[in-house]
Amino acid sequence: MITTELSKISDIIQNQREFFETGKTKDVTFRIEQLKNLKQAIIEHEQAIVEALKADLHKPELEIYITEIGVIKEIDYAIKHINTWTKPKKAAVSFDFFSYSAKIYPEPLGVVLIIGPWNYPFQLIISPLVGAIAAGNCAIIKPSEIASHTSGVIAKIIAKHFDPAYIAVVEGDVEASQKLLAEKFDHIFFTGGTAIGKIIMAAAAKYLTPVTLELGGKSPCIVDTDINLEHTVRRITWGKFINAGQTCIAPDYLLVNKKIKKNLIDGLKKCLKEFYGDNPVSSPDYARIISQKHFDRLVNFLKDGEVIIGGENQSSERYIAPTVIDNVSSEDSVMQEEIFGPILPIIEYTDVAEAIALINSRPKPLALYLFSQNKNLQKRVLRETSSGGVCINDTVMQVGVSSLPFGGVGDSGIGNYHGKASFDTFSHNKSVLQNSFWLDLKWRYAPYEGKLPLIKKLLG
Repeated sequence: MITTELSKISDIIQNQREFFETGKTKDVTFRIEQLKNLKQAIIEHEQAIVEALKADLHKPELEIYITEIGVIKEIDYAIKHINTWTKPKKAAVSFDFFSYSAKIYPEPLGVVLIIGPWNYPFQLIISPLVGAIAAGNCAIIKPSEIASHTSGVIAKIIAKHFDPAYIAVVEGDVEASQKLLAEKFDHIFFTGGTAIGKIIMAAAAKYLTPVTLELGGKSPCIVDTDINLEHTVRRITWGKFINAGQTCIAPDYLLVNKKIKKNLIDGLKKCLKEFYGDNPVSSPDYARIISQKHFDRLVNFLKDGEVIIGGENQSSERYIAPTVIDNVSSEDSVMQEEIFGPILPIIEYTDVAEAIALINSRPKPLALYLFSQNKNLQKRVLRETSSGGVCINDTVMQVGVSSLPFGGVGDSGIGNYHGKASFDTFSHNKSVLQNSFWLDLKWRYAPYEGKLPLIKKLLG
C-alpha cells in the first residue's frame, strides 16, 4: 500500500468490523473453506513466492520449501483439528454445585493485526494467519517492507483470494506501521526484535489490546562430552547457518565442554566445507544478509575475539561467510545482543555449572539447546534454566512440531502459537455456568440467621 492510501486504514478496519458482526466468520464450515482457500493460494503462487524469497534473501530453493512454503503443514493441521478445537468443552464443578453444569466456549476476538518480520517473511506471516482464520477472526496483515519482494507477493495473493473486508494487507514502511498501531484492534501479533516489541506493547496499552510478541534473544547451545560428535556438528552447522544465520531460534553461541572443544571445532570446519564447499560465496545453498544496514552491523562483530573459521565478507554481495569465533568474552559486543547472522562464538566451560550460570545471568532466551546423552544432565539443565523452549540433541527442529506451543518468555516474548496454541491465541475462552430449575436450595439467601454453621462446614 503506497503512502497516499494510508488514510484508508481506518476504513479497512471499519469494513472488517462490519463483516465480523455478520457472524459469518464464526461458522466453522466457513473457516475450513478459508483455510483451504489459503492453502490453494500458496500452491497456485509457489513459483512467485520462491522468486520473491530468492530476490530478498538469496534463499536456496530447498530452504524456501522447508522453512517458508512448508507452512502448508500448519494449514493441514488446523483443518484436521478445527472441529475439535471449536467445540465447547465441559468443565468440572464441585459437589456443592451439583445442580449446575459448566462449559468453556472458544469464541473469536474480532479484528486482529499481524505484523511480520523480514527473515522468514512468508512463513511468519502465514503461520499466525492460520490461527486467526481457524479461530474465526478478520485480519489485517503488515508484512515487512525490508523483504519488499515477498511483501508484494503476499499482498497480491491475499488481494486475489480474499475479500479485504475479511483479510487485507497493508504494505509500507514505518509510517504504515505507526498508522496501524494508532488504531484499535482486538489482538496484535508481532514477530520481530525486542526493541520494536516494546513499541508495539506501548501502542497496544492505549486500548488495552492484548498482544503476542514473538521476539528472540541469544539462544545458547550447550555441548557436553557425551555426544555423537558427527551428528552434533551437522545439526549445529545446519541450525546456525540456514538462512545465513538470520533465524530467531538459531544457536546464538556455543557453550562447549573444554574436553571436546578442539574436536568440535575440527568437526565444524569439516562440516562447513561439506555443506558449502571451499568458497561458500559460490555455493547455491547459502543465503545472503537482508540489507546493507544489517550487513554492517554483523561485520562489526568480526572485530571481537579470534576468527578461527570464515570471516570473509563482500559488501556488494551482502555476503558474510559462515564464521566461528573463539576467545570471546561475555563483555564483547558479539555477546551483548542477538547476532542474527552467520557468526558463531564459542565459549568453553570446565563444569556445566559455569554454562548454566552464564545462561541465567542473561535475559531468558527464545530457545535453549543441549547436546548430551546424559539423562541427569538433561534433567538438570531443564530444571535450572528458563527459556521459551528447549531442543535436546538437535537445533531449530522444534519449530516444525505443530503440537508444541512456540513462544518466548520474558525478554524473548509474550504468548505462543502453532497448532492448537495458535487457535487459543486468537480466541477468547468464554466461561458459561448454567443452573437448573429442579431444585433451589435457600442457604445463600437472606435472612442469614442460623445458616453460618452450614456455610462454615461447606467451606471447611
